[in-house]
Amino acid sequence: MSPILRIKDLTLAYGGLKVLRGITFDIPAGGGVFGLIGPNGAGKTSLLNCISRIQRPTEGRMEYEGRDLMGCPIHKLAMLGITRSFQNLELFDDATVLENVLVGCSPFHRAGFLSEILRLPSAREGYASAMRQARAIIEKMNLDPVADTLVSELPFGTRKVVEFARALAAKPKLLLLDEPAAGLNGAESKDLGIKLNTLAREHGSTILMVEHDMALVMNYCDQVIALVHGEIVCQGNPAEVRQNETVINAYLGEEEEHA
Repeated sequence: MSPILRIKDLTLAYGGLKVLRGITFDIPAGGGVFGLIGPNGAGKTSLLNCISRIQRPTEGRMEYEGRDLMGCPIHKLAMLGITRSFQNLELFDDATVLENVLVGCSPFHRAGFLSEILRLPSAREGYASAMRQARAIIEKMNLDPVADTLVSELPFGTRKVVEFARALAAKPKLLLLDEPAAGLNGAESKDLGIKLNTLAREHGSTILMVEHDMALVMNYCDQVIALVHGEIVCQGNPAEVRQNETVINAYLGEEEEHA
C-alpha cells in the first residue's frame, strides 16, 4: 500500500537560515497516530505549515496519496481529506459549539450559490445533512451538554475539544494537529489520547501531531519522528525514540535553557 503522505528532501530556508534540512519520511495509509517531537525551534510547526500549504518549501517534494502537494491550493486541501488545527484556538467565539462544528461540515454539503439563495430542496437537504453530521460528531466528542453554548463562555479545555470536533467534521483522511494538548490538564490530555486512538482505529484516519506532552506521545502514538535543528535525528516506535541519546540530549539541553 502506498503511503498517505510522502516527504522527500524537504528544505525550508529564509535566506541563509535553513529551518528545515532535507526532511524525508513516509506516513503509511490505513490509520494511526504519528508524533512529531523536538525542542523549541526544531522546525515542527514549520513542517506542518509546509504540508498544509501555508508555507512553500524551498526544495523537495510532498505527495499525498500519490498526488503532488506542492501545486495544490490551500483551499482544496479539505476536499482532498487533509485538515489542520493550530496552536492558537481558531474558533468563532460569538457562535455556538454546534455552529462552529457546522463550519467544518460546510465544504461537503454545498448545493450551489443559486440553490442556497432560493432555498431549493437540494440546499435544504444539504443543510439537514450537515446538521446531522455535526450533531453526530458533537455526541461522539461528549459535547452535547454545551452544543448550544457560545464558545466564548466555555473553559479552555472544552474549547480545545470543540476545535478538534470541527476538524473531524471535515472527515479527514489526514489530520494535522499542532500541540492539541497545550493547556490541557493530565486527565484532559489522557482523554484526548483515547479519542485520537479511537479516531485512528475506528475510522482509519491518519493523524500527524506536533506535541510537547511526552506522556501523550509515548502512550498513544504508533510512531514518533524527532526533529532537532530542522533535521530528523530519530524515527521509530515510542520506546526506541525515548531511548535515543540525541533526543535525550536535545530535551535535556532545552530544560537547562529554561532553568
